[in-house]
Amino acid sequence: MSPELARILVSGTFSEEERARILSAASRSTIEFVAGEEEIAARVADADGVAGRVGPAALAKAPRLRWVHSWAAGPDNDLYPEMLASPVVLTSAKGNGGIPLAEQAMLLMLMLNRNALRWVRSQDNHAWERFTHGELAGLTCGIIGLGHSGSDLATKARAFHMGVLGIRRRPDIPVPDVDELFPRERLHDFLAASDFVVVTAPRTSETVGMLGEAEFRAMKPSAYFVCISRGGIADDGALLRALQEGWIAGAGLDAHGTEPLPPDSAFWTAPNTIITPHNGATTEGTRRRGIEIFVENLRRFDAGESLTNVVDKHAGY
Repeated sequence: MSPELARILVSGTFSEEERARILSAASRSTIEFVAGEEEIAARVADADGVAGRVGPAALAKAPRLRWVHSWAAGPDNDLYPEMLASPVVLTSAKGNGGIPLAEQAMLLMLMLNRNALRWVRSQDNHAWERFTHGELAGLTCGIIGLGHSGSDLATKARAFHMGVLGIRRRPDIPVPDVDELFPRERLHDFLAASDFVVVTAPRTSETVGMLGEAEFRAMKPSAYFVCISRGGIADDGALLRALQEGWIAGAGLDAHGTEPLPPDSAFWTAPNTIITPHNGATTEGTRRRGIEIFVENLRRFDAGESLTNVVDKHAGY
């Protein structure tokens, strides 16, 4: 990429220190801070790069555009047909939330395993109620998707003395702290062997709807389902039936098929289900790492170097 005299639009809200960090990364490019998607669309015609959302209409009137950076780790909303067909390089903040998402998965597994909602109800009722609960040691954590959050979760689960299984597109590549990797063709064997099935995979054409009735019935009745990455990987109707009819023991859901989750959704009152509002990675650390990913790519673009975190548009991540 030839960055000389490049014009980069950067959307978002930044502190003075963050603005200075961004500006210092590009010595030859002009950086312009903009408010959001509408302002990007109004000023994109002569832009070479954009950090933020570029919709189909804006893309059509941006002949100079060579690079779009998504502030999201999962660039689902940027993979519309026009972007798929475009030569514009798309990068993402992939990896910025891996650590807190893995922590969220551990939190949900611990809460489900120990029936923590029972303690919450007892506290609300001022009741000193002791009961026998589970422990994670000796159980098996099955992870669907072994990217940043999935790999970090494997390490955390191993630290809790759990067995760890994984399923990924390339099961021939070993992953630290994973006892066994399964190909997609052995999904049911993977599900049957897991005490917790945790989805950390991106939502793509290959993963959407991959867990339906047959898959939830393949799980142990004592097993729990946890989703921290994207909704839609599990069929909501099948998951709801699995919870209501006891095919599985419960669920911890941070990512949902419909967001925000409607107030009348049956998931709010599903048995043994913990709902969080896609909030697992909302940390200062996630924000800091996201800015650092962009700053490094801005430096590279400015220097004419290859970018990192480039999205495979057709794979979806």
